[in-house]
Amino acid sequence: MTNFADLTTIAVGGPIASFIEPTSRVGVIEAVEDADAKGLPLCVIGGGSNMLVADTPFDGVVVRDARHAVSVLDEAAPVENGETIVHVNAEAGCNWDDFVDYCVNLGLEGVEGLSGIPGTVGASVVQNIGAYGQEVASSVESVEVWDRKDKQTKELTNQELHFGYRMSVLKASMYSAPATPAAEFFPTPRYVVLSVTFALHHSATGVVGYGQLAKALGVEVGERMSTTDIRNAVLKVRASKGMLEDSHRYLTEAMRGTKKSELVAIAHNAQRTQEGNDEPDYNRHSCGSFFMNPILTKEQAARLPEDAPRFSATLPDGTPGVKTSAAWLIDHAGFHKGYKTSENATAGLSTMHTLALTNRGGASAADIMNLAKTVQDGVERAYGIRLIPEPVVIGMSLK
Repeated sequence: MTNFADLTTIAVGGPIASFIEPTSRVGVIEAVEDADAKGLPLCVIGGGSNMLVADTPFDGVVVRDARHAVSVLDEAAPVENGETIVHVNAEAGCNWDDFVDYCVNLGLEGVEGLSGIPGTVGASVVQNIGAYGQEVASSVESVEVWDRKDKQTKELTNQELHFGYRMSVLKASMYSAPATPAAEFFPTPRYVVLSVTFALHHSATGVVGYGQLAKALGVEVGERMSTTDIRNAVLKVRASKGMLEDSHRYLTEAMRGTKKSELVAIAHNAQRTQEGNDEPDYNRHSCGSFFMNPILTKEQAARLPEDAPRFSATLPDGTPGVKTSAAWLIDHAGFHKGYKTSENATAGLSTMHTLALTNRGGASAADIMNLAKTVQDGVERAYGIRLIPEPVVIGMSLK
C-alpha cells in the first residue's frame, strides 16, 4: 500500500486506500468523477511538496496525473509592442522544474526565476508559486480544468483565475476562511487542473528581479542576463538555503519516472558535491516555506518593531496593506535556525532557513504539527500575528 510519506517531500503521512495514476486526460477526469460519484475523499496530488498529511489512514482516492507532455502551440508571433510571444502548453502532471528547464533551453523568458521549486505544473497555478521576483501568474494565459461542480471542462483565463499572493480561484475554492477547509471541496479544489497554457517571451535573456539573485550574479536588480545564468544562480541560491528537493526521493519506487532522469542525475550530482556525501539532506525534507508572509493592515504593521521588514501589498479586500516577513517574525520570536521542541525531537526548523519545518529523520506528521503550533503560538505571543500555513493540511487542524 502506498503512503503519503512515500509521495511527499517532507516524508510523512499515512496509508492511502486507493492510489491512481491516470495516463490520459480522460483518465484523470474519470478518476475524479468516480471518486466524487461515490462520495469518497479525493486528493489530487502533484509533487507532494505543498502538503502535510496526518499519520492516520486516508480512506479515499489519491490521484496523481501521470501525463508530462509539453508542447509549443505556435511560432513566435509578433505583437503590437514589437515583442514576441510563444504559447507553450504543459499537462498538469509535468514536473515544474522539468518545464522550466525545457523553456530555458528553448530560449524562452518568463519562468527562469522559478527554477527549482518542487511540484508540478498543475499545482503551480493553484498556489501561484513565486520566487526571486517572479510569480507564475505573470506568465499564465489560461488553465484547462475539470469543474467538479458543473461536471464539465472549462478554460479559465488569467483574469478568471484571480491570482493573488499564494492564491488563486482554484485554491480559494478549498477554504471558507484562512486555514479553514471548505465543506464541499477539500483537499482538492473545485477545479482540477488538466493543463496550463503559458505566454512566454522569445528571449535568451531575462530580468534579474531580486536583490539576493542580483548579488549572486554580480549585477544590479533590473539588469538583463542570460536566462540560463539566472536559472543556474537560482538553483545555487536555493541549494545554499536547503530549499531544493532531496534528489534521493526520485530514486524511490513511488517517485521514479515523475521527473526527467537526466535532470535527476544532475540534481543528484550537485547535491552530492554540496554535501560531500551521498546521504539524505534532512534540511530538504520539508514543505518548503511553511508559513505565508503575513499581509497586515497599516495599523497592525505600525505595532511591529521598527526594524521589522515592510513591503507594500494588497489586502484581500483590495485595500492597501503591508507585507512583513514570516521568517523574520519566527527568528525574532526566539525560534532560530535548527530549533527543536526538545533535544531528541525528530522535527525541527531547518539549520539553514527558519521558514522551513523539516523531518530530521523518522518524524511523524504529529511531530511536524507540534513544531508548527509551537512556532505559531510563539509568534502570536510576541507580535499578535497568527501565521497561516502555506501547505494544504489534511486530516489535522492548524489554524
